[in-house]
Amino acid sequence: MAILHRLLAITFCTITPLGWAGETLQLQSAQVKALGIETIVAGSAQSGRNGALPARVLVPTEQMRVVSAPVAGLVEMLAVAPGSTVKRGQVVAHLASPQALELQRDALQSGSAAALQQQNLKRDEQLFAEGLIAESRLQATRSAAAQADAQASERRQGLALAGVAAGKLGGPLALTSPLDGVVLEQSAQLGQRVEASTPIYRIAKLSPLWLEIQAPLAVATAQKIGATVKLADSPISGKLIAIGRAVDAASQTVLLRAAVSTGADKLYPGQVVEVEMSTPAGAQQSLPAAALVRDQGKIFAFVQTAGSDQGYSFEPRVVRIVSQGGDNVVIDGIAVGERVAVKGISGLKAMLTGVGK
Repeated sequence: MAILHRLLAITFCTITPLGWAGETLQLQSAQVKALGIETIVAGSAQSGRNGALPARVLVPTEQMRVVSAPVAGLVEMLAVAPGSTVKRGQVVAHLASPQALELQRDALQSGSAAALQQQNLKRDEQLFAEGLIAESRLQATRSAAAQADAQASERRQGLALAGVAAGKLGGPLALTSPLDGVVLEQSAQLGQRVEASTPIYRIAKLSPLWLEIQAPLAVATAQKIGATVKLADSPISGKLIAIGRAVDAASQTVLLRAAVSTGADKLYPGQVVEVEMSTPAGAQQSLPAAALVRDQGKIFAFVQTAGSDQGYSFEPRVVRIVSQGGDNVVIDGIAVGERVAVKGISGLKAMLTGVGK
């Protein structure tokens, strides 16, 4: 302690008392070592996770499908389970459904009726050409044929929407996967009776994936579409694809969305992760909270302006806190590449306070 006091006394004698604003502290190498001063470069990995923010992994909406019961019935067979990989068109479940039989029967009946009306129309057109029937009869036959065709078409579309095979009666209703993907959720159990539109499976394509990020407004406005978004402590990265235009009233954050393609297989929908946002030069920087000091309502960081074997210079710089999370703060006022003191701050502040006396 005696050595530290002597070093501080020597330092006080070398400073011109100009106050905090514009002040420069000149320290010798021994003084820096005695005070325990350590520095980091703003914008580097040392400065903490620059823009580290919480994010949630989501499946893009256009890559998700729900396999549901098209008609009421009994779940007769489940072919896959959550986590299974499926191909488009692969049968994932069987449904025993009396309603499906009714749809098949109605489709067959309407098809037969339409075929019969076409035969009647062909016959009446020939009879009319020979002058054996009135034109009104031909028009009535044409109308009946058109109605029969429309009804048959409607029943065929109903079969298609229900996923029921046309042209035969009987057999279970096969439910198939609408895309290549992974089964995320199974909502029905074997032997369960379900109503129409009851979800059976939720299936998704898991590449690319989205990262939904809640960012402070000041951080969000500094970003641009296409900016790199990197997972903390991971080589996985993506690109920013959307910047929200609304601020959440409770958290005062803005929703950012990034897309991750390479490395998406290492992520899981619903997973919560931390991401690092690339920060443009001249924008906010992240520093450890311990690097800042407060005096007379202002916040300062000590920026190293010179350094060599002969000595070091530190300048107290007024900064503005943009956001704070954990032990890190995002600030304005420090440029990328500037060296900032993060340890020995109390000694530097004591030197300035002593100068002001």
